[in-house]
Amino acid sequence: MSTPEFVLDESVNEPGGDIWFAIPAGFTSMPVDALLNAPESSGADALHTSIEPILEALPDDFARRKFLTQVAVGQQLLASLAELGTTHSSIGVHRDDVSGGDSGGYLFSLFTLSWRDIAVAAPAVTAARAVTGAEGHTNIEYLDLPCGPASFSELVRAPNADSDPSQTPLLQVFAHLPHPDGKRLVTLTLGTTAVNRRAEYRSLLHHIAENVSFENPLLEAEAIRRAAAGRG
Repeated sequence: MSTPEFVLDESVNEPGGDIWFAIPAGFTSMPVDALLNAPESSGADALHTSIEPILEALPDDFARRKFLTQVAVGQQLLASLAELGTTHSSIGVHRDDVSGGDSGGYLFSLFTLSWRDIAVAAPAVTAARAVTGAEGHTNIEYLDLPCGPASFSELVRAPNADSDPSQTPLLQVFAHLPHPDGKRLVTLTLGTTAVNRRAEYRSLLHHIAENVSFENPLLEAEAIRRAAAGRG
């Protein structure tokens, strides 16, 4: 089996880092502030610069229009999440090799990472509390990941009666990861309008969560390398 390859972002070496994670292929990190800029706002240039590489990679105008529609949905989600401590967002573009569907053969999604201060508690208790009584959440499960206890859940947001008839339901898959200090909770959210592909997106978020670390893995790898060199 070949060793997975990772592209390291500059942020991995920033002082005071609290979490490290890996984004699968097909996701492009987007500045949170850029996604919050409306197309007609003074900050629109930052938004255009962020999404331009993705637009150029899409095969035709239909796929580009569909993608821009998904960006608009993502902006609405992010506007509410930004108030909840969202510090990272990535847009996912993946080829739909199964059905093709009405998206020009592509599936679009939005990944976000948010922090929330919580009452001090053991991580396992926090993971359970994160989904206890969560209205409308389904497929709730608890797992012990390398970074500690975690809980997962899903929510389908249906358009309300007053919304645009063209709007489609939105699937959100959540991973709730308590920080080991017992004072903070990290929530990973993966949102998509491809509700019929929920199993695939659930698996994708599980994969992201399994690679989360609250300790810099690069420092650990360097310590192992040096120890091995010393034995040699």
